[in-house]
Amino acid sequence: MKKPDRRQAKSGFFGTPKSPSDNTREPEQFELLPPPEFNPVWPTHGTNPKAALDRMLTGERITQPSFGTNRWRLAAYVKELDYLGWPVKSEWVKEPGYHRPIKRYWLDPKTILAARSLRGAA
Repeated sequence: MKKPDRRQAKSGFFGTPKSPSDNTREPEQFELLPPPEFNPVWPTHGTNPKAALDRMLTGERITQPSFGTNRWRLAAYVKELDYLGWPVKSEWVKEPGYHRPIKRYWLDPKTILAARSLRGAA
C-alpha cells in the first residue's frame, strides 16, 4: 500500500524573524472592539493608593522597597488602583538584598498623558 500524499506543509520555520527578539517593546493585540474610554476614578486624597498613583504619574517605576512605607502592602494599593480603572503595568525584578523577585509597577506614557489631560479638564 502506498503512503498518501502529504496535504499539510512541513512544520518548522526557516526564515528570519521580522522584529528583533530583545523584548523591549510590548506585543500588540488585534482588537475586535474599540477599547473602552479612559475614565478612571481618582483615589481618595491622603491614602496610600493616591501616593502610589502620584509617584507613577511622574513616570517613576516603583517597587515595595522604593515606596518606603515599611509595610508590604504596595500590591494591595496597586490592586485598588486597578479596581478604580487605572491600567498599571508590572514586571518581576530582582532587587539587591532580597532572595525572591519583587514586582515593579508603572504607568505607560499614554496613560500618564491621558491622566494629565483628565486632571486638566476636571
